[in-house]
Amino acid sequence: MSEALRPVVKSRLYEQVLERLRAYVGEAGLKAGDRLPAERDLAASLGVSRASVKQAIVVLEVQGLVEARHGGGTYLVRDTLDVEPVEQLVERRKRLPEVLEAREALETKLAELAAERRTEAELETIRLALDFMRDEIAGGANGVEGDRRFHAAVTAAAHSSLLADFMKTIARQITESRTESLRQPGRPSRSLAQHTAIYEAITAGDAKKAAAAMRKHVRTVAKVRLLTWVPED
Repeated sequence: MSEALRPVVKSRLYEQVLERLRAYVGEAGLKAGDRLPAERDLAASLGVSRASVKQAIVVLEVQGLVEARHGGGTYLVRDTLDVEPVEQLVERRKRLPEVLEAREALETKLAELAAERRTEAELETIRLALDFMRDEIAGGANGVEGDRRFHAAVTAAAHSSLLADFMKTIARQITESRTESLRQPGRPSRSLAQHTAIYEAITAGDAKKAAAAMRKHVRTVAKVRLLTWVPED
């Protein structure tokens, strides 16, 4: 059947709330750190239930766009609410667990091999990736590019062409999981600390410790708000 004739999806009420909130943030000139109106006030202004507003806020939390502080309101994490379509979130939520399983299996072994096989030049490349990520975070970014460079450097230091090829086949999915993880509040600095532990184990030539440090890191990557979110029908 033609793609143009695919079934029409009825917009959920909270998705309409999301669009209104996005427009409001732009019109009001709100920036990161600013507080959104209270849920009851939003519900009254928009003429919807508080439940619909709450569902919309949860979706914004899942995307790392706002931070809901217990008893303290909801605050912007970024300067805009560039909301990802809910259907895309749902699809990523479905595939993310398998991607994370594959990452743990592959990257744990790569870290182990890197500790055994790395050269001094490769250690320097890993260290430079750490420095790059540290500078990104200090500049207010999430450290996505530094994270990519770090894992690529560990993969190269493992000297396993077949494992490297496996990593390439899921590169797009890894990028998704990386972005998802690093937009969690407080995650960039925690990820940098875990990268440093991996680097130190590789530098020491301790394969067992390097594998354990990488496993711990990937399991932290797996702790994302998206996987605890239950999409509303």
